[in-house]
Amino acid sequence: MKLAVQEQLLPGRSLQEKFAFALDAGFDAIELRGKGDFHFAGRLTELKRALADGVEMPTVCVDMPHFIGDFDPAKRKDAIQQLRSQLTVIGELGGIGVMTPASWGQFSRRLPPFEPPRSPEEDREVLTEALGILGEHAHRNGVLIMLEPLNRYENHMVNTLAEAVSYCSMDSIRIVGDTYHMNIEEDDPCRSLIEAAPYIAHMQISESNRNQPGTGHLDWAAQLATLDAAGYDGYLALECRLRGEPEIVLPQTAAFVRKYL
Repeated sequence: MKLAVQEQLLPGRSLQEKFAFALDAGFDAIELRGKGDFHFAGRLTELKRALADGVEMPTVCVDMPHFIGDFDPAKRKDAIQQLRSQLTVIGELGGIGVMTPASWGQFSRRLPPFEPPRSPEEDREVLTEALGILGEHAHRNGVLIMLEPLNRYENHMVNTLAEAVSYCSMDSIRIVGDTYHMNIEEDDPCRSLIEAAPYIAHMQISESNRNQPGTGHLDWAAQLATLDAAGYDGYLALECRLRGEPEIVLPQTAAFVRKYL
């Protein structure tokens, strides 16, 4: 397994400077962020220059105000178009793919009014249609669209790895595990990792408190050993808040995680 860190966590003015810091800190790659309004496509020249300079950028984490499971059809359509563009760009860079949740911050069954304006069957129809479109586009570009389950307070549609796996209708649709969300939603995170292992294309890591690994109560030894035993050899991408300055915290975090690899 290799370590990545999201670009916004790294000090530096350019991707080249950020990557140099990441390598010194003990990471292997940068995870990019894909904003809306075709911002990511607008970075293509910057990204190609960084790639030519040896910067490893295998994955993109969506960073948009609305998502493929939005209740508004126009926003859903825009999210699909944005993700198609991001898939094209990461394909040009020779990367792995783009990840997205069904939605984020749109609705929670745990907060009033408790019942969403769309039935579970309609939710599934909407997500299946969007992922089908994105899966076909990902296949044509030689990359993956990866569905990430979020916890029940951030997304009402897809909360567990098993629920995400149920949408993997083609080889270009895979899932992302996130240790923070898993800590809330999975009855047994290690068992869930084993059962979903054939479909896990990427992992994001943070603590039970959403800070960097080592500041909470997750059993890193058990979960990373489970991933290893399941044959996972992809990236562990740091997505979290940093408790402390990145110049100090990031090298400590990389060292903490690597002692379990």
